[in-house]
Amino acid sequence: NFFWPRFIIIIIFSGDRSASIEEVKFNEVTVYLVERKMGSSRRSFLTSLARSKGFRVEYALSDEVTHVVAEDNQAGALWAWLRGSGLRDVSRLQVLDISWFTDSMREGRPVTVETRHLTECSPPTAAASVSQYACLRRTTTENHNKIFTDVLEELAENSEFNESKGPCLAFRRAASVLKSLPSAVHCLGAIQGLPCLGEHTKAVMEEILIFGRSFKVEEVQSDERYQALKLFTSVFGVGPKTAEKWYRRGLRSLKEILAEPNIQLNRMQRAGFLYYRDISKAVSKAEAKALRSIIEETAHWIAPDSILALTGGFRSHRGKEYGHDVDFLLTMPEMGKEEGLLLRVIDRLRDQGILLYCEHQGSTVDMSKLPSRRFEAMDHFEKCFLILRLEEGQMERDGGLQKDPGESRGWRAVRVDLVATPVDRYAFALLGWTGSRQFERDLRRFARKERGMCLDNHALYDKTKKLFLPATSEEDIFAHLGLEYVEPWQRNA
Repeated sequence: NFFWPRFIIIIIFSGDRSASIEEVKFNEVTVYLVERKMGSSRRSFLTSLARSKGFRVEYALSDEVTHVVAEDNQAGALWAWLRGSGLRDVSRLQVLDISWFTDSMREGRPVTVETRHLTECSPPTAAASVSQYACLRRTTTENHNKIFTDVLEELAENSEFNESKGPCLAFRRAASVLKSLPSAVHCLGAIQGLPCLGEHTKAVMEEILIFGRSFKVEEVQSDERYQALKLFTSVFGVGPKTAEKWYRRGLRSLKEILAEPNIQLNRMQRAGFLYYRDISKAVSKAEAKALRSIIEETAHWIAPDSILALTGGFRSHRGKEYGHDVDFLLTMPEMGKEEGLLLRVIDRLRDQGILLYCEHQGSTVDMSKLPSRRFEAMDHFEKCFLILRLEEGQMERDGGLQKDPGESRGWRAVRVDLVATPVDRYAFALLGWTGSRQFERDLRRFARKERGMCLDNHALYDKTKKLFLPATSEEDIFAHLGLEYVEPWQRNA
């Protein structure tokens, strides 16, 4: 007979199975190991190994998990399981191959996620609900991917300076798509299948995901020409061509331009330099509201039944807190009565002593040449580009003037654009001047490619029926295009 020694094993649980006596060193990472294909024994071994190295590993999938690690799982089935797990937002997860875990164990720390660590695909629903057209996406000011969009917009600006229209538009479209996403992108797998994200864009995003920065944009930022052109075009009245001409003459600063005797500045540029400190600063929503009160009071003093709309980023419910200028649209309820109104408003502003600069352009609208087939930054309505003096006392209590600390001057100069339009064109102009620029560009592209129509700030023309479609509101225009109405605050593309 064999007599085996007897052992009494006492196991004490401290509540949560995931609790561990090992110290957690990496609080920003919470790992979940998928048991499927891995097996329970291997999963337990890997869990103990990770915890011994200071990793937090959870046995239960929860919203606290940041990194999901799987071994030999088919990506489609894995994502289907994650979507049905009841998590608030699966798109925020880093869903990784076991190779990331192995590399992290070898290094004794969570390694940077590289492309080879990613699963092969992201949830198919991520791409399915995103249109290539900004007018079919609802984009608020809440940008979850600013780390990418800021870089892409800077690359777009550099492409514009280089007159590379293709890359410029590509980067802007990519930034627009990323702005519309409901959550932040944490891996390249999450953008698979999304429209307008080309190889150059993905390469930039991959750099940011791996290294936390873009070497491409750093190269641009260190370029002397880019910095000079960016500085010169920040002056009111100076475009890329003028900036390029000044750069080729060896000029690198605003002081050098003003000191150069052979440079003849036009009226707009002289005003741009004179009031540069003010108009190069952002305009606040409170300042825009104060200017609206001034313009509205002036217009109603001249014509009590005049209609004034604050447009652009400061339009009601658009949602922007700051902008570079303030835009207004002016009309009259009776056709033809708007003629001469803008000039009388300008005279009234001058009499009030607040008009610092004015550039007036008469109407050049020719319906036989409209709508335009290409996107134009400016329309053909009567308009004026102004610089107005905004006094501290004209501000509401909830906000003061945007000025340098310690500055005692009680006013600042602000850029204002004022546009007058016939009442039958008012809806088209209101839509066009509300923005954003990419939203308007894609709305016109959608009209042309998907509906066989031409749209601009003046009119909507049906090429099949060969007629202009009337509209008294923005809703009418969306209805003509067969689109759901998109609120101004959802057009921040």
